[in-house]
Amino acid sequence: MTTNLVRRAFKYRFYPTDAQAAELSRTFGCVRKVYNLALAARTEAWTRQERVNYNQTSAMLTAWKKTEELSYLTEVSSVPLQQSLRHLQGAFTNFFGKRSKYPRFKSKHKSRASAEYTSSAFRFRDGKLTLAKMSEPLDIVWSRPIPEGSAPSTVTVSRDAAGRWFVSMLCDDRPMMPVPANAAVGIDAGITSLVTLSTGEKITNPKFERRDRERLARAQKNLARKAKGSANRSKARVRAAKVYAKIGDRRRDHLHKLTTRLVRENQTVVIEDLTVRNMVKNHTLARAISDAAWREMRMMLEYKAQWYGRNLVVIDRWFPSSKLCSACGTIASKMPLNVREWTCDCGTTHDRDVNAAKNILAAGLAVSVCGDGVRPQRSTPERRQSVKQKTPTREGVGIPFL
Repeated sequence: MTTNLVRRAFKYRFYPTDAQAAELSRTFGCVRKVYNLALAARTEAWTRQERVNYNQTSAMLTAWKKTEELSYLTEVSSVPLQQSLRHLQGAFTNFFGKRSKYPRFKSKHKSRASAEYTSSAFRFRDGKLTLAKMSEPLDIVWSRPIPEGSAPSTVTVSRDAAGRWFVSMLCDDRPMMPVPANAAVGIDAGITSLVTLSTGEKITNPKFERRDRERLARAQKNLARKAKGSANRSKARVRAAKVYAKIGDRRRDHLHKLTTRLVRENQTVVIEDLTVRNMVKNHTLARAISDAAWREMRMMLEYKAQWYGRNLVVIDRWFPSSKLCSACGTIASKMPLNVREWTCDCGTTHDRDVNAAKNILAAGLAVSVCGDGVRPQRSTPERRQSVKQKTPTREGVGIPFL
């Protein structure tokens, strides 16, 4: 059983009273205002080749509260406002570290409405959460318990585009999961089959967006017909957002169940380093690729593998997993997407996806043993045949010893 101490966010839906909803809406607006003011100040200083840090923006916040124009900032808890400045500092740290782009201003309609409270701004007792400036606890739907003996260190309240309210609690936890036998699996991501495992199993892609495409089209068409700024347009926007939310919820639920199963059953999981951002530039497949949510699945595998002490191996994106024969190691010269089965010169007939998953597993195991990255094999089939006799390979998988 794993005993690593990790920090996990436990997210729940809640139903605020009218007073709580009004207070939180004011807080969201103040958080957005402070963030944008601080970003504008730092941007202006940046044009003068000066740097402004968190302490300086915190002093600015104190001064802003004393002005008549921004005196309303004192009506909400000060903690979410300070946290927004810390988030901005983190955004600039990532920018200067070349890990992200320059921070952008928050939009009232496009940005996520949220506020973060630290332990000094909320009270959690007997399973009830009460935020600062509120007299009553939140009406939370406890869909699962938080870790026994653990208390939240921070609480984030948010409202999505569909008007649903959520609270996320960050807690220390020791996730427990039985250690499997030294099993390993290779995963080939696809569209018809969401994933194909090296065991030969194929997980069908539910295609949630495609199933609700007609409903979504009707909601979007209805929204487009409403006059901008009207109350009817706001109602139509919420109806469209609810369709999107339903699609996203079902997709995440399916991915969570799939990734948890893969991590539970295997000690080593091997995947490809897919560049989804470039792949969606293919307008023929962009919608299907986005619906498959390969990037979200990889993120889930990454943090769950870390939680439960599993090994996640990511092989080079240029590794020819589909064109490489898993039996003899020969690389086919061409492999168009419409070819789902092919026969190698050695006489072995392959299912394209199963063969790719087997090659991905073999390459990942080679990486685990040798500690080296998997690089694309540039040789032609003819060259590969001549070199194959001189290069020792692991029997049955055609992957050279590294």
